[in-house]
Amino acid sequence: MPRQQIRSPKPNVDLTAVFREIEQLPESLSSQTMFGNDLPLEIEVGSGKGLFMATESAAHPKHNFLGVEIIGKYASHAAGRLRKAGVTNAIMISGNAEPLFEKKIAAESLEAVHVYFPDPWWKKKHRKRRVVNTTSVQNFSKALRVGGRFHFWTDVLDYFEQTIELIAEIAPEFGVPIPEEEVEATHDLDYRTHFERRSIQQHIPVYRVRYEKRSAQPTVPKATT
Repeated sequence: MPRQQIRSPKPNVDLTAVFREIEQLPESLSSQTMFGNDLPLEIEVGSGKGLFMATESAAHPKHNFLGVEIIGKYASHAAGRLRKAGVTNAIMISGNAEPLFEKKIAAESLEAVHVYFPDPWWKKKHRKRRVVNTTSVQNFSKALRVGGRFHFWTDVLDYFEQTIELIAEIAPEFGVPIPEEEVEATHDLDYRTHFERRSIQQHIPVYRVRYEKRSAQPTVPKATT
């Protein structure tokens, strides 16, 4: 099925309330600095066309949502979707998420991190470009509060299995992956993302898990003889 061409909002559409470039961001990203309140903050990395951002922010008005999308035309398209939806608790950021997690997000400040259907970067030499990698997993874990959630969905089994193994090795505080079941759609856009819609309609398996961050396990001193 050919993809529809992405269109940025018309130049006369005011995206001020729902769109930021990297250079427009404050020194730290929080609900207070971005929304002027203290509601729980969730971040989606790789928002694409913005379906998740629009539907989830509308469904959970007592949470704030930041979407980060590295491709500018997708970020502005997603921002246009937020403006059309009329939500006030969601903002799109155009840029790379990695430096934001490293420099602008305080430890244990996030309610959830969402990564849905990231580019699998099929070639082995390109796999270091994957959104979920050693550095990002460590950054996500640091940013999440105890009890906070990391959601990861993909339709690429290899990516899924490698991610599960990676998290088990370097982030034991995430515990075991919790399967998330497919929810039957009630209308044509009743999906978490457009990729989920495509995968389900084309009968492609989708692998869905979430993690819930646990408190650090205390170190047990070795017995002395």
